Amino acid sequence: MMYGSFSFECRKFFVAAGVSMLPVGLAACGNDSGSAAAAVTAAPTPAPTPTPSTMLLGPAIVIDQFGYLPSHQKIAVIRDPQTGFDASDSHTPNTTYDVVNAATNATVYSGGLTPWNGGAEDSSSGDKVWHFDFSSVTADGEYFIQDRQRGEKSARFKIGANVYAPVLKAAVRAFFYQRAGQEKTVANAGVGWADAASHLGPGQDRNARLYSAKEDASTERDVTGGWYDAGDFNKYTSWTAGYTVDLLQSYLGNQAIWTDDYNIPESGNGIPDIVDEAKWGLDWLSRMQEPNGSVLSIVGLSSASPPSAATGPSYYGPANTSATLNSASAYALGAKVLGDIPALASYASALRTRAENAWNWADANPSVIFRNNDAGYGSEGLGAGQQETDDRGRANAKLIAAVYLYDLTGKPVYRDYVDANYDQANLIRWNNYVSPYEGGMQLALLCYASLPGATSSTASAVRNAYGKGMESEWFWDKITGEADPYMAYIPDYIWGSNSVKSVEASLYLDLVRFGIGSRSETEAMQAAAGYVHYLHGVNPFGKVYLTNMYSLGATNSTNQIFHSWFEDGSAKWDEAKISTYGPAPGILVGGPNASQYDWDPRCPAISSLCGSERPSPPYGQPPQKSYKDFNDGWPLNSWPVAENSNGYQVNYIRMLSRMR
Repeated sequence: MMYGSFSFECRKFFVAAGVSMLPVGLAACGNDSGSAAAAVTAAPTPAPTPTPSTMLLGPAIVIDQFGYLPSHQKIAVIRDPQTGFDASDSHTPNTTYDVVNAATNATVYSGGLTPWNGGAEDSSSGDKVWHFDFSSVTADGEYFIQDRQRGEKSARFKIGANVYAPVLKAAVRAFFYQRAGQEKTVANAGVGWADAASHLGPGQDRNARLYSAKEDASTERDVTGGWYDAGDFNKYTSWTAGYTVDLLQSYLGNQAIWTDDYNIPESGNGIPDIVDEAKWGLDWLSRMQEPNGSVLSIVGLSSASPPSAATGPSYYGPANTSATLNSASAYALGAKVLGDIPALASYASALRTRAENAWNWADANPSVIFRNNDAGYGSEGLGAGQQETDDRGRANAKLIAAVYLYDLTGKPVYRDYVDANYDQANLIRWNNYVSPYEGGMQLALLCYASLPGATSSTASAVRNAYGKGMESEWFWDKITGEADPYMAYIPDYIWGSNSVKSVEASLYLDLVRFGIGSRSETEAMQAAAGYVHYLHGVNPFGKVYLTNMYSLGATNSTNQIFHSWFEDGSAKWDEAKISTYGPAPGILVGGPNASQYDWDPRCPAISSLCGSERPSPPYGQPPQKSYKDFNDGWPLNSWPVAENSNGYQVNYIRMLSRMR
């Protein structure tokens, strides 16, 4: 059983049938050094051209708008739309294309095209596609691709060892913009996104009350900090724990690139800024833990634009087993990583105690359930997304926690739990099932299999299953068979498809990281790079799926996201090309969603805001074109394609941090 028709966890509004809800993202142990990161990224400024992004059709030549690493494969895509909103924008390619040095205007390479699939139309994009391979161009510089006969040009791009370093910094800094209770000074945030600390007023995070006892002052507690989860400002414990784990694993996966100069408040303290960001999450998770080891499930926050304008009260939900187990993983990995930093040794020791206390409470209380925003629990309005899971989801969370606790403590009780239960993971029980929708579990098991004290039979079973799964028809066959003309195959374009792309790339990279299978590092990097390039512009829209990246070289970046701060109609933050500032830079948007976007089912009769027909795109398009750069709320409901998520963000960060 492989991908089937599984749907990715879509954050707020969609629960995938039959798939246990896990923290979004990947987690893995290990150490994989790479190249150093570049200098501090300045806060991007708005693009100068006041042209609404929704009027843009996709370009004929699409490339990674940030660039390519010198030794990597480099392929530009020439596209001729056949089906979809841009079908009339036909383009017949010519025989010769040039790579032109943008500084000197000299042609450095010329070559022909290779038609994808013999010139057939691709059903996922509705395009005919040709590939222009210019991998032989390796010299550092800025370039563009040119159709010699017509003079059509691609966007400019760079070749160099550090082309992704400033992009990665912007992506990590996106977490800073999502911080609750953190002043965002002009120095750190830029003039466009400076804001006072949010949710610190009367009845808010400093003295939040239990959702079911809103008049009872004795329930007040300090739940300050944490991150706004996505476009809403709520703070979900299980998901936050997953984000924290993934930030720490991004650090562990390529420690040499992480520096202390990302221009966040902690910069310059001698600790890599990605670790500081993870600690921000750990600080909040620590405040959420009860003295008995259990962990509170959620804090519901009010929204406004900017966030500091929110004045509504904060309420929290009670402890539950799933939040406690997921927090145990974050505490344990945090203790492991931060324990290697002398200045944080005492803090790490406290995290170790928190991790074991959380495990012990969850072990004694395996089925404490709390569903936020659920009439059955009287919790309507507490948060938006549903993070509670089922029996299997809690079992998965416990298995992952056991891996991290064993890695931290070396205690047999945790190793024995992994050995007794690893075969219940889908990777094993479904016969070598590897999937981007099971990333956290798969990578935790690979982590366990890499530990010196792991039981050899368990480690071998995990490694063999992962290696065989990655050799299946759903992975390498799709790469070598060029199943996707845009070189970033996924089987379905669903909620959070851009996040799925990021996870898919890391699946290939982990073959190298953990020394599994017979594929070379070059092959794995090439497979993963296709997903990077897709997110950076090699897609039917020629769109960089990160917000407001114009000052970092993007020529067609995401301009709008569904977010309470960067809301539709805001004169300052709505749209990067029209508003004063647009959304903060570096935020990954959800992306094309072919099956779950629609306007309110009562449209057009319900409101004049509906218009006369559904927005198309995203509605009624080939899967890869099921996206629109917009952020309208009800009744046009842009969130299935246009919302962000910290889960999407950590998956992108983990992927990009491994490219070398």
